[in-house]
Amino acid sequence: MTNAPKILAFAGSSRETSWNKKLVQIAVAGAKEAGAQVTYLDLRDLPMPLYDQDAEEKEGIPETVLKFKQLMKAHQGLLIASPEYNSSISPLLKNAIDWASRPEPGGPPLALSCFRDKVAVLMSTSPGGIGGLRGLVHVRAILGNIGVLVLPDQKAIPNAYQAFDQNGNLIDETQQAAVKQLGSKLATVLAKLA
Repeated sequence: MTNAPKILAFAGSSRETSWNKKLVQIAVAGAKEAGAQVTYLDLRDLPMPLYDQDAEEKEGIPETVLKFKQLMKAHQGLLIASPEYNSSISPLLKNAIDWASRPEPGGPPLALSCFRDKVAVLMSTSPGGIGGLRGLVHVRAILGNIGVLVLPDQKAIPNAYQAFDQNGNLIDETQQAAVKQLGSKLATVLAKLA
């Protein structure tokens, strides 16, 4: 694929053995097979303090946030796996979105430059019976309200504790194919929009 779309993939979890990290990696494989260039980011590698406007005004935007914003700007697509916390978005993911939405020094307020013209695909997995689906509703609403085109295709995998094999793949081949298809779909849509 010429001018291969660039996709940033990450999970809204910092846990080393996170099921959502495993899930997004399956979608990454699908995107790569469809010809996309994919950067996988573990948010644990870019620790961001809890957003505090007073601290931002005194100390500026943390270096880890600037790196995250640069990564987002360098990619057209987002593959996001979000665990569900109390029927909503994970604190880690919400904090990363909040920081990324902040204008850079000298930039216009509410520019949302990291989010404008981005296309995203969402997925989740959780130990519960609906796989984190309730949390995806909130992630979709937040991203949609800040300028991200969130594709309707999504997947929520229930019973995460028994859904994955030792290699991080989904045991159910139909689910595995559906999650790979999420990555493939994002790559295809981005290529058409280019």
